[in-house]
Amino acid sequence: MPTFVENKKDINREFKLSGSYESGLAGDRYEMKLKNELKQSEIAKECAEWIRKKVEVRAYDEEHALPQKMYIMEQNDGEDSYIFGSSDFTSSGLGVVSSNKSEMNTYMKDTISTQAMLDLFNKAWTDNEKVKDVKKALLESLEVVYRENTSEFIYFVTLYNIFKDYLSDLTEEEIVKSKTGFKDSVVWNKLYNFQKDGVLGAIDKLEKYNGCILADSVGLGKTFEALAIIKYYELRNNRVLVLCPKKLRENWLVYRGNRRDNILGEDRLNYDVLNHTDLSRYTGHSGDINLEEVYWENYDLIVIDESHNFRNNNSKENKETRYSRLLNQIIKKGVKTRVLMLSATPVNNRMNDLKNQIAFATEGNDKALSEHGIKSIEQTLRKAQMAFNKWNDLEEDKSVESLLEMLEVDYFKLLDMLTIARSRKHIQKYYDTTSIGKFPERLKPINVKADVDAKNDFIKLAELNKLIKSLNLAIYSPMKYVLPSKVEQYSKKYDTNMGKTVFKQTDREESLVHLMRINILKRMESSIHSFAITVLKILKNIEGTLEKINTFEDFVEDFDIEELDIEDNRLDGVLIGSKNVKIHLKDIDKIRWESELEADKVILEKILKEANKITVERDKKLVELQELIKQKVENPLNKENKKIIIFTAFADTAKYLYNNISTYILDELGLYSAIVTGSDNPKTNLKGVKTEFNNILTNFSPRSKERRDKDKPEIDILIATDCISEGQNLQDCDYLINYDIHWNPVRIIQRFGRIDRIGSQNEVIQLVNFWPNMELDEYINLESRVSGRMVMLDMSATGEENIIEEKTTMNDLEYRKKQLKQLQDQVPDIEDINGNISITDLSFNDFKMDLVNYMKNHKELLEKAPTGMYAIAKSNIDEAVKGVIFCLKKINQNIKPSEYNTLNPYFFVYIKDDGEILLNFIQSKKILDIYKKLCSGKKELYSDLIKEFNQETNNAKDMKKFTDFLEKTVENIVGKEEEKGIESLFSFDKTTLSKSVQNMDDFELISFLVIK
Repeated sequence: MPTFVENKKDINREFKLSGSYESGLAGDRYEMKLKNELKQSEIAKECAEWIRKKVEVRAYDEEHALPQKMYIMEQNDGEDSYIFGSSDFTSSGLGVVSSNKSEMNTYMKDTISTQAMLDLFNKAWTDNEKVKDVKKALLESLEVVYRENTSEFIYFVTLYNIFKDYLSDLTEEEIVKSKTGFKDSVVWNKLYNFQKDGVLGAIDKLEKYNGCILADSVGLGKTFEALAIIKYYELRNNRVLVLCPKKLRENWLVYRGNRRDNILGEDRLNYDVLNHTDLSRYTGHSGDINLEEVYWENYDLIVIDESHNFRNNNSKENKETRYSRLLNQIIKKGVKTRVLMLSATPVNNRMNDLKNQIAFATEGNDKALSEHGIKSIEQTLRKAQMAFNKWNDLEEDKSVESLLEMLEVDYFKLLDMLTIARSRKHIQKYYDTTSIGKFPERLKPINVKADVDAKNDFIKLAELNKLIKSLNLAIYSPMKYVLPSKVEQYSKKYDTNMGKTVFKQTDREESLVHLMRINILKRMESSIHSFAITVLKILKNIEGTLEKINTFEDFVEDFDIEELDIEDNRLDGVLIGSKNVKIHLKDIDKIRWESELEADKVILEKILKEANKITVERDKKLVELQELIKQKVENPLNKENKKIIIFTAFADTAKYLYNNISTYILDELGLYSAIVTGSDNPKTNLKGVKTEFNNILTNFSPRSKERRDKDKPEIDILIATDCISEGQNLQDCDYLINYDIHWNPVRIIQRFGRIDRIGSQNEVIQLVNFWPNMELDEYINLESRVSGRMVMLDMSATGEENIIEEKTTMNDLEYRKKQLKQLQDQVPDIEDINGNISITDLSFNDFKMDLVNYMKNHKELLEKAPTGMYAIAKSNIDEAVKGVIFCLKKINQNIKPSEYNTLNPYFFVYIKDDGEILLNFIQSKKILDIYKKLCSGKKELYSDLIKEFNQETNNAKDMKKFTDFLEKTVENIVGKEEEKGIESLFSFDKTTLSKSVQNMDDFELISFLVIK
């Protein structure tokens, strides 16, 4: 029966219906058959009318509530009676429906004792201190069942039922205790609201699962989120190590030093910073750290920036790789080590990449997450890879939805456990950004197709391409010219054993030759200056080798290859090859090698002669760059903003640009310039600025970097390589130029992320891309002909069929063309790049966030809401058709959970008005997307549609059409599960065929949305 509870925090007692009773007004778990007749609305309306006219309802507070239930029956003729015991006033309690609940009751047919019970009841009924009238509250609760509800309310009731168990752990106090002082830190208070959520989520995962992959999109501040996590663990006296690529080292060092340009100086962060490459070193120094003395196994937290660099776990015979050293010698050894991984693209089309990163969190234990429902990480990702490969081979319907249908539920669970990934769109939709500011508007990219020579006298690119392709580049493949009698000996010395696979040195050199051809072409695209430097370097190398060959005299004595010491300086005159691979000239077919080296020399001399024609004055691309800068400075996009970043892939090009435009910019435009590359010290022509990495960036973007002296002159033109393409907030700038196009479009987006950031003061931002002066198809074909066939390696080395294998996209011309075409027309997010799959496509985080925000003001309403309700929605979006979306919950505990249902034990099915299933439960994500689009923000009733529905159903009394739909829905769920089980019979994995759903009573109806 209804009860009321006392609000202990208030002086006045609050009498209200208990949430559990209210939500049960529409029936308990034993009334599925009644509920599934879909007549709750009609019954609730009749019940309310009966109560309104004939019933009084009062409720005890919890403190004085009777321990048992009591039913008193008075007779007009005959003896009165009562029942006293455990049975509730429900269908199952009254025996209308069967249940497996044990009850114990006492029945007494005796007027005298019944009168005594009635006196007890009347005494309680009139005790106004302990009992209050709750008839109004009960009627209000019944009204929720029979009234017409908005589609938005039903949407959130549905989400609440599905995700309520996930919400309990998402409160701040549960994750980080206030006593740590963490929330008083400088870094915490610099975070935006969405960043704080990310930090709390990451700490929660680090504590529960020992690891987390933080994969927020470009421009959302992963570095600052990581710094906050580091601060939390340092407050717990944990030792922290940051491992980062060498080019990003300065990004991390600036926040740990006692220096004026450290905006987090008061937090006294004290983590160590080492490069990824330091894992391959055992001696020497990295910054001020002596690598021989590093106590590697004593770190409590390791932060890996660009963790995707550790996606390959390639075993090498007798050699420890960076990956194996990090896992075995650092993470597994010593103290328990938590691992935070930062990556914009942790999930690619090769699931093994993800597996190798997850291994850092699990210490390589495949069963580490078994208690959380993942029996085998390797098997989960193996199945996901098989699904992805199948999806990738589709000619039609290659959509995210079709991939989701192929993936099993364990994959979603795994991502949900270990990853945090929010996109720009996610932040814009689900967070209040009014206090932060919005993302700036991205203008359509400007595409500049520049010629090489202002006089138009340079060799045509098509002809240059033929010359590059005709190069043997024999200087990079000496093993190809080893005498047949010596091949086996050199192979034994230089081939690499990777488990059961052998990577031959000849293959390695062949790959190098192809890469060098690509490099020559890409240097040409970058600048004529860089191109000439590369050609000259190769030419000098060839000339030096030819000189060695011409001056070489054969030794008479035998030479033991196995005892070859490549460090022996006395052998310099007779050894050729690379730093780590040396070949004795006596073992080379010198005539053939010399002939091909000479042929390369002739071609390269011709190319260099052409390149040397192009002086600075004739460099058409440079002239167009200067004109672009002038136009931007004279016509700012945003008020008085003259700042420009110029990105290039090559330090040689960056230096060439700085040396040739910085003086022009200062003399003609009155602006100061700077250059930052990963290979040389920064430079600037702004006097009084220390030529140090972070100091240059602070003076270029003083507001985002919080420079103390706001009145000093600033740097307005910054020329940079990809050493600043990640981890830097340079949002003072609103104009970014890609002087050359990076092979990977993700890098272009990462570069743009330096200025495309939330909270920017700029209304609009501009991307400019320089392209070779040719059509995109011609450009793609040119690249493909130059690159040739790349030798792809089987890095898994299992000796079995390699199921987890990357399908390379580098030679997929259509894929590349789509990506580059997209970049010409717009600036996409990483998750929107053609062919790219994002974690945000594979999770339900958006809906959870929707629910969290709604519950801030409607928590009690959702907690009280009964199941089985419906709403009417309008089919006013392209994806929706007339029909019904059912949400069901499987309640039969004896039935095995579905391996293909991402929302177990909840099932979504979308059935059309003609009874045909439009979308089944495997497509739950798509159904929820449609549900959200139809309902979110719809706070008003569709009166005309409700009228139509009531006429159709006789005011919800005749629900046969919808009960028939519900039966078909259950049949579809049963059939789809059996279909998947039968499919598994023909696979190499365990069979999923098992005891299936028997009837509709195995389900509880959560809600249904009628789409008109």
